[in-house]
Amino acid sequence: LQLVESGGGLVQPGGSLRLSCVASGFVLDVFAIGWIRQAPGKEREAVSCINASGSRTNYIDSVKGRFTISRDNSKHTAYLQLNGLMPEDTAVYYCAAGYYCTDFIPPLKDYEYWGQGTQVTVAS
Repeated sequence: LQLVESGGGLVQPGGSLRLSCVASGFVLDVFAIGWIRQAPGKEREAVSCINASGSRTNYIDSVKGRFTISRDNSKHTAYLQLNGLMPEDTAVYYCAAGYYCTDFIPPLKDYEYWGQGTQVTVAS
């Protein structure tokens, strides 16, 4: 049971990427999804979450207005659209499956399944 991320890469400041997350071995649709990132030398940071139906989303302040989380349950896929990228967004981005996304982003310990991560590098 695992998640697989894709879509990372090298992009210039101000650029965009779309990350995707698909499940292997289980159905993603019943889980809330979180996107978590880890920058070099820093702890993992939950960036955004979306509930199972897609009706509820949350973001940390530093990405509000730039990142958009979404999901297409007909394709069993979750996404994180990254716009207006800045060098400080450079990190490995992980998707994780959990059980809720409500008024706040769940702590990392509340996620059940994790992907291996995809590298996002923002540099000129």
